[in-house]
Amino acid sequence: MKRLDLDDLPPKLAALLTSVEEGEELLLVQNGGVAGRLTGGAPEVAPEPDAPPTSEEQAKEIFEQFRSAMEDEF
Repeated sequence: MKRLDLDDLPPKLAALLTSVEEGEELLLVQNGGVAGRLTGGAPEVAPEPDAPPTSEEQAKEIFEQFRSAMEDEF
């Protein structure tokens, strides 16, 4: 993925880029011809990490693994 730091751009251009709504297209023109298109999208939301297991859940899992290993051995 390419990255563009808006702080490096002139304020008017940065404002134009940030004002593009979800689904709206921004046409990039150079020398009278279309150089590209940018489509606005919803900001990426980082997925929430799963809640770490509680110590009781961890203890149950460890006990089950131990019990399973002992049954396999004997």
